[in-house]
Amino acid sequence: MLKQHSVQPLVSIIINCYNGEAFLHESIKSALSQTYKNWEIIFWDNRSTDQSAKIFKSYNDKRFNYYYAPRHTFLYEARNEAIKKSKGDFIAFLDVDDLWNENKLELQMPLFRDSKVGVVYGNLYIINEKLNTKKIFLKRKKPRGFILDDLLKDYCTQLVTLVIRKSFLNNYQPAFNFHIIGDFDLMIRMSTKYKFDCVEKPIASYRIHGKNESLLNKDKQIEELKIWQNLIKEYPVIVNNKNFPEVNILTNNIEIVNLILENKTEQARIKIKKIPNSLKKIKYYIALLLPNNFVKKFIEF
Repeated sequence: MLKQHSVQPLVSIIINCYNGEAFLHESIKSALSQTYKNWEIIFWDNRSTDQSAKIFKSYNDKRFNYYYAPRHTFLYEARNEAIKKSKGDFIAFLDVDDLWNENKLELQMPLFRDSKVGVVYGNLYIINEKLNTKKIFLKRKKPRGFILDDLLKDYCTQLVTLVIRKSFLNNYQPAFNFHIIGDFDLMIRMSTKYKFDCVEKPIASYRIHGKNESLLNKDKQIEELKIWQNLIKEYPVIVNNKNFPEVNILTNNIEIVNLILENKTEQARIKIKKIPNSLKKIKYYIALLLPNNFVKKFIEF
């Protein structure tokens, strides 16, 4: 643990919730278990109709702050509203279906001793509830420093692992502008100005359970990625980067998967034919030959 006599900066943990009762207890307990103690929770209830509010209010902890949204909004708007309520010098995110390792903040916060570091992220586990699997997200070494090139080529700074220096985040308001790709957009923009650091080992878990917002809204994700590529043109440092075309490749891959899952075989085949020969291309062709119930398991795997 950090030495008790050292002054720990306050970390604001943003929990955005809309009907998250299924996993909420586990998520909250993972925050409570932190060996780093100077934190607050900003719980933004996006007008839940389940037991989420009751669950959160059942915890008697002065660090817990509950806010009920004046109206139901998209997730990105809810995140922005929650951030406005934060008092910490650092912002972290814990969605209701995700988990933190108990030493997450303890491992991340010392990396901010470098005053030029704006974001600290880390590796994580991917828990698939359907397949009953738990995998490490990245097995390779993670990028550090000014990592714009790396993020455009292979985005790796997952929201559940992020801690952001608030004074730097204040330069990007509103912080989130997209429902599905909000953290992707923010991290790309911040990587043009600030250093990133990371914890190599897993410090959190992202849970796949079939009702994840990103999984249920693939069409929205594709739409937002296409819009983003146009809007980001005001950032020459991003558009002129050698790896900027990788975002279009990512968008195309997501679109192919979506077409396969929707049984739009001919449209998928046309798109697959246009991509360069690769192992991924072979996998897509295999997926086209499988019955739909096998396709979903194949793609999840």
